[in-house]
Amino acid sequence: MTPSTASFRATLKNLDWPGIIAQLDAEGYAVLPGLLEPTQAQGLAHRLNGCACAALRRVSLASCGLGRGELHFFGNQLPEPLAAWRVAFYEHLTPIANRWNETLGLDYRYPATLHEFQQRNRKAGQTRPLSRYDRLGESDFVALHQQSKGAHVFPMQIVVLLGVPGADYTGGEFVMTEQRPRMQSRPIVVPLRLGDAAIIATAQRPFKGSKGHYRVNLKHAIGRVRSGQRIGLELSFHDGP
Repeated sequence: MTPSTASFRATLKNLDWPGIIAQLDAEGYAVLPGLLEPTQAQGLAHRLNGCACAALRRVSLASCGLGRGELHFFGNQLPEPLAAWRVAFYEHLTPIANRWNETLGLDYRYPATLHEFQQRNRKAGQTRPLSRYDRLGESDFVALHQQSKGAHVFPMQIVVLLGVPGADYTGGEFVMTEQRPRMQSRPIVVPLRLGDAAIIATAQRPFKGSKGHYRVNLKHAIGRVRSGQRIGLELSFHDGP
């Protein structure tokens, strides 16, 4: 059984947000261990498997040069409880997003509610949903990418692991790279277990160097699955053009 909206909101409220913010500022991601109980994560995976794939838009990774296998994108209306979870996350992340923009000297400010932000997306022609459900089999992988197209891009997104590494599948590590000016890309392996979530930088974040803050570029990927089936979830707050 998945947690109710009220219990999920309470869970988010009680997280160590100062610690989360510090990790986001330092690393560009923050892991939320055990955000879902194992039975909740497995139940959600079962539900999503059940709706594959009439309600999902299937995209071949090979056809767009982004790997092997298929991604399953949700439509305009996320199924519950995912829609409510995204609203709750947005409320906590908006102050961080606006602080990042202020730090980088950007005038853009994100509105207080996800509904207002989505309206901005639609007015700008951003109507292609980016939230997706990943079901990757043996030899499948997702190449490095970022969802950064459009005038209204939210600087963070959520990933959730719905399988057991080493039991349900092997390989399939969630990885990120960070490119700083005049430096080699920094590889990052984000440690996720069943029911863990992570807040990750979508494409860019501020980084404090010796001469002040500057912008660094990030991409993320899923390594090749060596055996079994890897099931995960990626929630985006903005839509693509």
